[in-house]
Amino acid sequence: MKRPIRYILLFCTIYLWPASSIAQQRESPNIVLIITDDQGYGDLGVTGNPHVKTPTLDAFARESVRFTNFYVSPVCAPTRASLMTGRYSLRTGIRDTYNGGAIMASNEVTIAEMLKQADYRTGIFGKWHLGDNYPSRPQDQGFDESVIHLAGGMGQVGDFTTYFKGDRSYFDPVLWHNGKQEAYTGYCSDIFTNQAIRFIEKSKSGPFFCYLSFNAPHTPLQVPQEYYDRYKDIDPSSGFENDNRPFVEMTEKDKEDARKVYAMVSNIDDNLTRLFQKLKELKLEKNTIVIFMTDNGPQQVRYVAGMKGRKGSVYRGGVRVPFYLRYPGKIKGNRDIATMAAHIDVLPTLSELCNLKSPEDRKLDGRSLLPLIQKKAGWQERPLFFYWTRKYPVRYMNMALQQGPYKLVAQTNFDASPKDFELYHILNDPYEQHNLATENTTTVENLKTEMDKTYKELIGSKNLLNPPPIVVGTQNENPIFLNRNDAGGERGIWNQEEVFGKWNVVLTEGLYNIKFKFVQPVQKGGTMFLETGSLVSSMENDTDGMDSLEMTGVSLPDMKCDLIPFYAIDGRHIFPFWVEMERIQ
Repeated sequence: MKRPIRYILLFCTIYLWPASSIAQQRESPNIVLIITDDQGYGDLGVTGNPHVKTPTLDAFARESVRFTNFYVSPVCAPTRASLMTGRYSLRTGIRDTYNGGAIMASNEVTIAEMLKQADYRTGIFGKWHLGDNYPSRPQDQGFDESVIHLAGGMGQVGDFTTYFKGDRSYFDPVLWHNGKQEAYTGYCSDIFTNQAIRFIEKSKSGPFFCYLSFNAPHTPLQVPQEYYDRYKDIDPSSGFENDNRPFVEMTEKDKEDARKVYAMVSNIDDNLTRLFQKLKELKLEKNTIVIFMTDNGPQQVRYVAGMKGRKGSVYRGGVRVPFYLRYPGKIKGNRDIATMAAHIDVLPTLSELCNLKSPEDRKLDGRSLLPLIQKKAGWQERPLFFYWTRKYPVRYMNMALQQGPYKLVAQTNFDASPKDFELYHILNDPYEQHNLATENTTTVENLKTEMDKTYKELIGSKNLLNPPPIVVGTQNENPIFLNRNDAGGERGIWNQEEVFGKWNVVLTEGLYNIKFKFVQPVQKGGTMFLETGSLVSSMENDTDGMDSLEMTGVSLPDMKCDLIPFYAIDGRHIFPFWVEMERIQ
């Protein structure tokens, strides 16, 4: 399913760089985009945390342009979709972190695809989380080189090559190198950094785009012992006695989780030391744009600079993150910009910095931040929309809209009146403690009107109404593995045995060998069913204790359908852990 050329054809414009193609190649800035997973605003020394040690990131922040009011989505896949496309995630088909809702439509134009039109080499190392099958994988979306894990995290059910490693899933993993399984040695953050450095070394003649997308410090909280030992004796709740900002009480488990998170962050900091040293060694530092950000607030309770909420929440603790941009050759650093900015602004900002046109055949929700960086007048404030609920947006549940100093928060019923909303003045009340809704009804009504307009527009997005299917049986991915992260059906499919699940697919006509892997061995005497639209195949099982069953030579037509597999026995329907399909002719 090759996307039409009209979706990806972009044109370079002459702006700052020399006209000849060779000179342009040499002058175009390299880009290193670094994002961490579940690292909150407060998980850095530079943002006031007295416990976590991040000397490299703290120094980097001091050298950078710092956007001090930078926002993302409350959870990871939506943030990454917006980051890659400059659009609200619902426009891209991303509506969840699993439940089949973390597959981005292939007709989206990513940063990588945009840059490839200007002959950039592109690489991703770490977490993708925007689809694990063709045509939504990194290599289908503009990346020349990819070393990633599957799904939303290593050790999760969707990442089946690490899931069964349990409390060692972050160590010596099997990862996916350009779509093929490959074994690696070491700790995951070290591996992803090693691969990023290797990519930079091979691409040093430039220009290149390196997307270093750490899965840490996301759960499971696994870290090398030497890093944990740095924090094993600290009390993460101490040191705030004279702090007037709100601080949530921490349980003993919260404190232990914080120790592990801080250890994982320190490991990332050490890895970035190596990365930045490599840029300097290769004399690439001056002409390289380096961005550091995180994808949402912290999952666990810990210091978050006094803000309300954490991961999954539309309050500031869930959506405000650090964002630092360094470009020594063109941009003066060590300064703050307080204007509200967001993940949707990254693609148009990089587009302008690289003298490229952003995609023009679709609506971009973001805008270039370069005028702010260059201190140009005329910046118009715009509203930012936030939401998070499972599966699809739920009207007025965990939803927010911020415009100027005011933020409207909806935590109420679908038919709520304006008085049921929350209104905060972020400049005067950055910790969202004082609800002004009853005393400022006009502002509530105006922001609610804008929220309703945005919500209605986004839930009508074509890629949301027509979810992107997984394409089965092409030479682009054969065999193909269907994992639980991308399975729809019941809400909350994880590692349950008896659960209704399905995959939205486009089948290519042919003969298939199909393997069904189960969480636990299945008993004999049952029947394996495979439903593909109106065509149903079945096979009796007379072997006990098997954790996988295989159908061979299954004939399937060209078809768009729900692929529904289950093992029926004694009135139970057992859903496979993953399905492998190989088209043999």
